Amino acid sequence: MASSMVGAQPPFSTLAISTNEPVVSVDWLHANIRDPDLKVLDASWYMPDEQRNPFQEYQVACIPGALFFDIDGITDRTTNLPHMLPSEEAFAAAVSALGIKNKDGVVVYDGKGIFSAARVWWMFRAFGHDKVWVLDGGLPRWHASGYDVESTAPGDAILKSSAATEAIEKVYQGQMVGPTTFQTKFQPHLVWNLDQVKRNIQDKAYQHIDARSKARFDGVAPEPRKGINSGHIPGSKCIPFPQMLDGSQTLLSREELEKKIGQEGISLDKPIVASCGTGVTACILVLGLHRLGKTDIPVYDGSWTEWATQPDTPLSTFER
Repeated sequence: MASSMVGAQPPFSTLAISTNEPVVSVDWLHANIRDPDLKVLDASWYMPDEQRNPFQEYQVACIPGALFFDIDGITDRTTNLPHMLPSEEAFAAAVSALGIKNKDGVVVYDGKGIFSAARVWWMFRAFGHDKVWVLDGGLPRWHASGYDVESTAPGDAILKSSAATEAIEKVYQGQMVGPTTFQTKFQPHLVWNLDQVKRNIQDKAYQHIDARSKARFDGVAPEPRKGINSGHIPGSKCIPFPQMLDGSQTLLSREELEKKIGQEGISLDKPIVASCGTGVTACILVLGLHRLGKTDIPVYDGSWTEWATQPDTPLSTFER
């Protein structure tokens, strides 16, 4: 009887989706959501001035079965910079606490459409897990399609989210953590540091694109974090992240993305590195470029927040 059931409804396989395509539709997720080898993560995160609590919002409205991935919790605890990529050991411990295994496919969504989910998509890829996709249009698109949400997140899901943060803390405190079910394989070519960006100003090997608004890039609008000057890294070009999305916050088509990138004078035949304010929205640029076949774009993790707070880094602004 079991074999006839399997024949009638093939098991979920992440091989059915190309890892060259960085997003999945809400219809696809709705059709596959009950598969045990598919994990769904709510990675909602908001800018400090928005004064929204993503974990509270998750607890009152989430896609059924989703776990909360805390971008500000699953982070490097050795730096004051916001939500920097954690160590391999810390990421493995946190993801294991969420109950995710290497064989699982992971779909990440957020409360805006495509925003912070792209950061978590990039984090998984940076640690060697390619079976990860962003939900195109996120929770708003799920709502608009008439699909149900859970009005109360299950207790075990909330406990897992807490356990993930606790696991990170234990790793950085040198304490023992529970069994690891997720193995990482760090991909250093996807993550840039301060020194690499400094070198690139001199040798110009990579085209540097910045996902922040044009006003922040030009130095005429303030940064959202106090005490940080606006402006940009010399030689970088501004491609505000909303240019990757349509009005419903879904990723543009390949043709539209190629047009947007080309209009900014960026060549797809040359290397590219992306940055933003704190390493979140740069990942939306990387998501769009991934759709165009550029699957090796690094993110400058510290981004403008690190760059602008160094004593010796040059800052550029708009010159009339």
